[in-house]
Amino acid sequence: MTDTTAIAADKTDPADLARVGDYFALLKPRVMSLVIFTAGVGLAIAPGDIHPLLAFTALLAIAVGAGASGAINMWYDADIDRVMARTRNRPIPAGRIDAGTALAFGSVLAVGSVIVMGLAVNHVAALLLAVTIAFYVFIYTMWLKRRTPQNIVIGGASGALPPVIGWAAVTGTVDAGAVALFAIIFMWTPPHFWALSLWRSGDYEKVGVPMLPVVAGLRATRNQILVYSLLLFPITLTPPFFGAGGWFYEAVAAVLGLVFVFAAFRVWRSEEEKPAKQLFAYSILYLFLLFAALLGEWAFGRVA
Repeated sequence: MTDTTAIAADKTDPADLARVGDYFALLKPRVMSLVIFTAGVGLAIAPGDIHPLLAFTALLAIAVGAGASGAINMWYDADIDRVMARTRNRPIPAGRIDAGTALAFGSVLAVGSVIVMGLAVNHVAALLLAVTIAFYVFIYTMWLKRRTPQNIVIGGASGALPPVIGWAAVTGTVDAGAVALFAIIFMWTPPHFWALSLWRSGDYEKVGVPMLPVVAGLRATRNQILVYSLLLFPITLTPPFFGAGGWFYEAVAAVLGLVFVFAAFRVWRSEEEKPAKQLFAYSILYLFLLFAALLGEWAFGRVA
């Protein structure tokens, strides 16, 4: 083989790299990143200790399980994803990955993540991971999403479970501190997604997904965003009462929560899309900073 031939043989085919990228896109990496972070915080602040290797394994299993759920969701929703502007370039509707392949890929990852969690960490964390995947796939994706405007409210339970799984990976149980973290994300989910749906309602209406703005109208959605935001505020202040966080977290949660309520109020009183887009963007930062405050206070307590 000549040097030129050897060099050519060593080059990575761009098509192969693109294909790897498409498989990664099936995992919904942006959603996965938030799942990993909240699960990591739950794992870090849980009472007790866990070996770093087991902690990494637990987070990897949670990440893979979340990605598997995303892949199966994309397989099931491929028909409506082809129509919606926000999703039409996903790997399956764009024709870059076969739907059956995506289903097999997601199913193998889902089963594998639960098995690894059960064998390497503990059975409680594995059971919670299995419930999270099953809830997202069967309850939210296949049952609720196309049938009821409460799809986000009920289906939000799956997105709220990762910190509980992280907590259980350390403690082998679920106690009040873990429930407090669950409640925060569960109550945060509706205003977060409804803010998005306010300016994407046309997409959802086109494919027959009964998001709240489509079924109840924009005014009712704005009302619900404000109500859930007001309910979210006191819930974010509860973790320190159950051993998660302290005065620093409480102060951060209060400030961030007041900003969230104000942003929701601006959505409530305005007919324009801009406040809803701003609330949606802030809601992501809000959840990250809220859990970062918990993590930061825990880390400071470890080194102090």
